[in-house]
Amino acid sequence: MTKHIGIVGCSAEGAALCYRTICLEAEPLMGRHAHPEVTMHTIALAEYMKPIDAGAGWKPVAELMLRSADALKRAGAEFLICPDNTIHEAMPFVLPRSPLPWLHIAEEVGKEAKRRGYRKLGITGTKFLVSGPVYPEKLEQMGIAYLRPTREQQEQINTIIFDELVRGEQTPESLFYFEQVIESLKLQGCDAVVLGCTELPLLVNENESPLPALDSTRTLARAALRHALATRIS
Repeated sequence: MTKHIGIVGCSAEGAALCYRTICLEAEPLMGRHAHPEVTMHTIALAEYMKPIDAGAGWKPVAELMLRSADALKRAGAEFLICPDNTIHEAMPFVLPRSPLPWLHIAEEVGKEAKRRGYRKLGITGTKFLVSGPVYPEKLEQMGIAYLRPTREQQEQINTIIFDELVRGEQTPESLFYFEQVIESLKLQGCDAVVLGCTELPLLVNENESPLPALDSTRTLARAALRHALATRIS
């Protein structure tokens, strides 16, 4: 028996990458064409962006996440993940009312950073994520230092994410710009970079990055897979 994974989607590209990672990486562990039961529920990204863009706080975002959580509970999911870093800022409003337990994306990335011995991480992602507390809170608890890109860099990366990556578009110009940002983080003492938007791994990979890259999407997917298989292994 394996646990039924529930995915709370937000942007399609990131959610799809997370789902594919779970399914493809399960096969070597479970057998040919095998993977745990997975259900995904996705409310349109537009609905999430309305309160975020309006500066209406994170409670309305939490309500959307809880709608998905309730739907996934009804579908039989036993625990939840959200392959969207930004909306994890709503978690303080989600967890007290959630019908199911969650794995936290920043916590899983922090665990992976500790496992690999990294001490100072560059945080990249949407401007909301990078300027917010999601990663700082988790990294500080683990004793890991961090650095944010400049405000100008945050704005440009945010534009790349919302104008290109969430639509499945990756351009050489955007890759070059993002590599320059990572290089600047490296020069400031970072020994790894967090790809803290679930679409960023679609733009840059470990071989192209000037720093070792912590892929938040695949890290969360692998954590969910381990969690789903834990009862089977034991």
